[in-house]
Amino acid sequence: MIVFYILIIIFGLIVGSFISALTYRLPRGISITFGRSFCPHCKKKISWYDNIPLLSFLLLKGKCRNCKKLISKRYPLIEITTALIFILLFFLVNNCPSLAQQDIICDLPIIFAKWTLPYLLLISVSLISIFIIDFEERIIPDGLVFFNFALTLFVLILSSKESLFINIWTAFAASLFFLILHLITAGRGMGLGDVKLALFGGLFFGWPHTLIWLYLSVLIGALVGIILIFMKKAKFGKQIAFGPFLVISFFITLIWGNYLHKLFFFYLN
Repeated sequence: MIVFYILIIIFGLIVGSFISALTYRLPRGISITFGRSFCPHCKKKISWYDNIPLLSFLLLKGKCRNCKKLISKRYPLIEITTALIFILLFFLVNNCPSLAQQDIICDLPIIFAKWTLPYLLLISVSLISIFIIDFEERIIPDGLVFFNFALTLFVLILSSKESLFINIWTAFAASLFFLILHLITAGRGMGLGDVKLALFGGLFFGWPHTLIWLYLSVLIGALVGIILIFMKKAKFGKQIAFGPFLVISFFITLIWGNYLHKLFFFYLN
């Protein structure tokens, strides 16, 4: 079993390296399928032995071999974070029968069977990418959101899930709610990317867990906003990327959704 954990960590680091390149290139219109990685400072192409996830960064002491300028810490941070999320999902999916608290993630094998972990890893790659791009560039690429939505819809249709139509209606309701907020605030409180991301989240969680997801997103966003204002890093009325809060609350709801439902909305039980 230890070997599997090691393999998942290595796989997570490799995927994290891909996400690092994807989140840098996609907003800039650079092809992700062609061309080797390059130093953003001197533009020199990076050799394969200098592009080994995490290891190369450590061996080079965080500097470009050619120009000696510092390499952004975003790259190892993304790789490590991706590996940690992958190992967490692997652990939870494989230990659901022995977990004391049965939750949303433990219900997924009923729908996805042996494809549960691959599915979760796929949408996690997209969600991590959305988090990074929205945090850095304040945009949520449509392709990433609609990939998750189409993949989830496809699997739900194949599984003949009884609550499919409820999930679809929940998705459109969540998206409509965010769209109304977007129109009321003229885009300052909610972007169209968040509206589309709510469509995927609503389809995935269905009712009532979508309510938990959205409530938690707003709660975390408000708390972070207050902290930033207190630290004078933000001002009232200034737009803050909301996508990262949706992504963070997605994983929290995935793992502790049932507990949070009982905690926040006990009267709906």
